[in-house]
Amino acid sequence: MRIALGIEYDGTRFSGWQRQSHRPSVQAALEQALSRVADHAVSVNCAGRTDAGVHATQQVVHFDTDSPRPPQAWIRGVNSNLPDVIRVIWMRAVAPEFHARFAATARTYRYVILSRPVQSALQRRRVAWTWQRLELAPMRAAAQYLLGEHDFSSYRALACQARHPVRTLHRLDITRCGDYFYVDVEANAFLHHMVRNIAGVLLSIGTGAHPPRWSWEILQARDRTAGGITAPAGGLYLVSVRYPERFAIPERGALPVFA
Repeated sequence: MRIALGIEYDGTRFSGWQRQSHRPSVQAALEQALSRVADHAVSVNCAGRTDAGVHATQQVVHFDTDSPRPPQAWIRGVNSNLPDVIRVIWMRAVAPEFHARFAATARTYRYVILSRPVQSALQRRRVAWTWQRLELAPMRAAAQYLLGEHDFSSYRALACQARHPVRTLHRLDITRCGDYFYVDVEANAFLHHMVRNIAGVLLSIGTGAHPPRWSWEILQARDRTAGGITAPAGGLYLVSVRYPERFAIPERGALPVFA
């Protein structure tokens, strides 16, 4: 039987999603908890591997098991064996052809920025912070240059191992609520550090350090060194993974909202 789960986690204390030999990871913690409930070793596949310090409200995983368990065992039972910063939110029995990564047609991340003179004492690892005043209009104008299918070499990490840098950005919306700016990015797939590098460019444009067209100039350079900073990991959340309707997978997790 193949089972899909929706996972929510605070990535602060983990070295990222992917299992590592000497560092704590979300994947290792989840597989350990699942193995206890299934009574056999469980290996999971995820929709998107998040970096160290990155959070998720809708990470989707799947695994195979021969152990019959009621639905609540895969939620309450697994949660009772997980650290309190990881939670299974939902479960679905899915068709054998479902794959959390390869069946996904789009993913959405939300990046949260706090723009005020003083950093938050309570949200230091939940949002990115700048003491500078951000302007919404130039950030929105810059975002328009990145929509569509492009070579995003300038927006991926130098160590990115993706076979090719072409991705399709379906949506890049920026909204403001008080001192908080929300950057919502949807694409068919993402490169390593792609969202954080986009956020870094938007931050520079929002402060007036560069004009909106700078985002396009960076894109055309196809060179990571032409880009801006990589924005901090703590402001980033995986919030949605879209699949074909036949799999009946919930599309979106809770959106992080701070104001």
